[in-house]
Amino acid sequence: MPLRVQNTLTRQRETFTPLNPPRVNMYVCGPTVYGHSHLGHGKSYISFDAIVRWLRFSGYQVNYVQNITDVGHLTDDADSGEDKVIVEARRRGLHPMAVVEIFIRSYLEDMDALNVLRPDIMPRATGHIPEQIDAARTLIERGHAYEVNGSVYFDVSSFPDYGKLSGRKVEELEAGARVAVSGEKRNPADFALWKRADESHIMRWPSPWGDGFPGWHLECSVMSQKYLGETFDIHGGGVENKFPHHECEIAQAECVTGKPFVRYWLHNNMCTINGQKMGKSLGNSVLLKDVFHITEPLRDRDGNTLVERAFEPVVVRHFVLTSHYGAPLDFSQAALEAAESGSFRLRDSLRELQSAIGDQRIADAADDRSGIERVAALAASAPHDGVKAKLTETVTRFVDAMNEDFNTAAAIATLFELARATGEWLRDDAARSSLPAVEAVMRTLAGEALGFEWRDSAGGGKQDDLIQLLADLRGEARKSKNFAMSDQIRDRLAAIGIELRDGPEGTTWKVG
Repeated sequence: MPLRVQNTLTRQRETFTPLNPPRVNMYVCGPTVYGHSHLGHGKSYISFDAIVRWLRFSGYQVNYVQNITDVGHLTDDADSGEDKVIVEARRRGLHPMAVVEIFIRSYLEDMDALNVLRPDIMPRATGHIPEQIDAARTLIERGHAYEVNGSVYFDVSSFPDYGKLSGRKVEELEAGARVAVSGEKRNPADFALWKRADESHIMRWPSPWGDGFPGWHLECSVMSQKYLGETFDIHGGGVENKFPHHECEIAQAECVTGKPFVRYWLHNNMCTINGQKMGKSLGNSVLLKDVFHITEPLRDRDGNTLVERAFEPVVVRHFVLTSHYGAPLDFSQAALEAAESGSFRLRDSLRELQSAIGDQRIADAADDRSGIERVAALAASAPHDGVKAKLTETVTRFVDAMNEDFNTAAAIATLFELARATGEWLRDDAARSSLPAVEAVMRTLAGEALGFEWRDSAGGGKQDDLIQLLADLRGEARKSKNFAMSDQIRDRLAAIGIELRDGPEGTTWKVG
C-alpha cells in the first residue's frame, strides 16, 4: 500500500506525494536551547526520526532541516516577556551565547544516545538575522505588516486564510484575547516580526527600524524556505505549536512568496506523566539525562516518585515508538519497565540468532535498492518454505503498518511475532539453514528502520577489565566496612546497566 499521512492542514489521511520525487524536503521545529532536554523533547524527536528513517527506507532522498532557536523565543510564547535564553543566562551569570553552546551540546548528546539521526542542516536563528529582516521589510512593502516605535507586527487581517491550520478564526482570537490591545498593535491577534530592544537587551541587531531582535515565529518560515524552497513537502512539530507558531509561519511565508508554504503538516502529541501535564512549573519535568543516569529515585516537588532507576536510552526510544506519534503518551515508572521488558525481548531474540549463525551473518547490501526492496529480498532468500512465508508476511505487515501514517506500534508488534517464531526455529533442525535470513530481516527492520540499537552485553577486553577493577574496589570497600562507597559503586554501575551479584565464590556481573 502507498504511504498515507495525517495532514493537519486538511484534517485528512492522504496519500503522500512529494513535490519532486524521490526528493523529500522536510523541516521540523527544533529546540529552544535554554535547558536540558526532557521526555517531551525525546518523544518529539524520536517520532520525527522514525518518520525520516522510514522515508529513507522507502527510497526517498530526504533533506531534513531542524532549526536551533537561540534568540527571540519569549517566556510567554507570544510577544511580551523576556527571551528564554537571556533569562537562563542571567541566572547563570553567563553570556547568552555561552548558554546556547552548553545546551546545544547537551541536546545533541541526548539525541545521539537515543540514536536519533542528526539533521542534514541545523540552522540557528542568530545566523539568519539578515534574511529575517528582509522578510519583515517585504511584508511591510506588501501591506501585510506595519512598524510602530521600532517594532514590526504582522497584520492578520491582511491574510484571509489566517487560522486555516488550527481552525481558529481571527474574530474569535480578538474576542478571546487575554490582554487588551497594546498601544502598538492594531489588533489583538497581530504578532511580532521584529521587536525593539531596550538598552539592557543583550541580544540585539541593527535593522531599518532600529536595534532589535526577531520574533520567534519568523525564524522558522525564513530558515525552512532558505534551505527547502518556497514550497516544500513536510513540516513537523509539536501539537502545542500548531497555534500560534505554525499558524504564524504560514501567514508570513505565504504573504512573502504568494505561494503555498507546506504541503503536509505532521504534528506530534505531548508527553504527560502519571496522567498529568509535564512541566517545570509543576515540578514534574523529567530530564532525559536523569532517566539515563540517575542513581537514586527522582521525585516531584510533592515527594512522589517519578523514576526509580536509570534506563538504557533504547528503552526510552522503544517506549515512545510503542505509541503513535499523533497520540499523547503517558510516562510512568511502570510504562518504562514494560518498555524495557519488550525491548530486551527483541534484543535477546536477535542475539540468540546471531549466536546461532556465527559467521553466517548476511552482510548489509550496498546497492541502489530501497530498504523495503532489500528486506523483501532477504525474506525471499530463506531456503525453508515455512520460514520464508513467515518472513515475507512479517515484512509485508511491517511495511503496511509504517505506510499507514508511520504506525510504529503496529510495526513493533510484527517484530514480537517474529521473535516468538524465532524461538521455535532455533530448536528446529530443518529451519536452521534459514536463520541467517531471519537474523538479517530482524536486524534490518529493528535497527535500520526503527533505530533500535542496544548496548553490547557481550563485554570482553577493556570493558571486562574495567568492570573487574570496580568490582575489586567495591570488595575492598566492603572489607574495610566502607559500605557507603561499596553501595555507591554498585548503584552507579547499575545506573549504566551493569548488575553486580555477590555470591559464595565472589562478585560476578551481568551487563544489559
